[in-house]
Amino acid sequence: MLRRLVVCSLALVALGLMTAQAQVMGKIEREAPKLWPPWSQSPSNGFNFTVPQIDNVPDLHGDIVDPQLVVFFAGNQFMATAELMDAFRLEHPDVRRIYWETLPPGILARQIEEGAIVIGNLRIAITPDIYTAGGKRIRQFEEQKRFDRVEQYAQNRLAIMVRKGNPKKVLSLNDLGRDDVRVSMPNPAWEGVAALITNSYKNAGGEQLVDRIMQEKVKDGTTFLTHIHHRQTPLRIMMGESDAGVVWYTEAQFQKMIGNPIDFVEIPAKQNMTGMYFAGLFKNAPHAQAAREFMDFLMSEKAQAIFRKYGFLPPAK
Repeated sequence: MLRRLVVCSLALVALGLMTAQAQVMGKIEREAPKLWPPWSQSPSNGFNFTVPQIDNVPDLHGDIVDPQLVVFFAGNQFMATAELMDAFRLEHPDVRRIYWETLPPGILARQIEEGAIVIGNLRIAITPDIYTAGGKRIRQFEEQKRFDRVEQYAQNRLAIMVRKGNPKKVLSLNDLGRDDVRVSMPNPAWEGVAALITNSYKNAGGEQLVDRIMQEKVKDGTTFLTHIHHRQTPLRIMMGESDAGVVWYTEAQFQKMIGNPIDFVEIPAKQNMTGMYFAGLFKNAPHAQAAREFMDFLMSEKAQAIFRKYGFLPPAK
């Protein structure tokens, strides 16, 4: 009799957990259309045919036909770029048609080397005037003597992104090594930030934590390697596919700013890493004058105020 009561009790508990999980997943599915990118306002001067998950290109921006300026931004700045370009146009009204991308810097570098990018059935062959990235990528192009001018214009630090309310109670980097925490992690092949995140893991838990998250959990599927970390990680967390991921602080702050169900956990300074943003003006820039003006604008107080609004730190002195 006692055994039957225990079995019935366990069955009821399991049923309750399954029901609660189903309710949570149902809520996530109902919320999904509101959560999908691009998380920005689309241009109004044209017929809008954005279809979430089908025809939605959140990291290609502006005017691709006969542009007067082309900028390839390291993608994690996506939240600031539209405001940045609007402010630039106000100061330079002769430069109206601007095209820019906010893909990961490694993908942008491949696009530059290949001369084009292919997305679905679309091939875009366009030469950037300016490329922004972290120090390693910029140095690679500097060694090839590809730039006329390089400026360091902002900094950033890391944070742990979690779903609103932090249901898995992730309180530290070490918690990302837990069996029950599904991690979203940038692929080192595409994202320079992966090296900084790995160094933070090392600061928090040594090589053991690095191996746990980047080897063991990748093998068992509880660490997912992204291609577009600044888009995939927040979306995976909001859709219940991942529980946490280390991102740039600005990405987590932005998701909260726009009201998406995202929270973040601060990383102690002794474990955190700082990343620097550099802009390089290509020697063969097709729109050299506008590019020089934009490089000056990046260093101006107006541009710096926009970056600070979104949580970026000023450049190192």
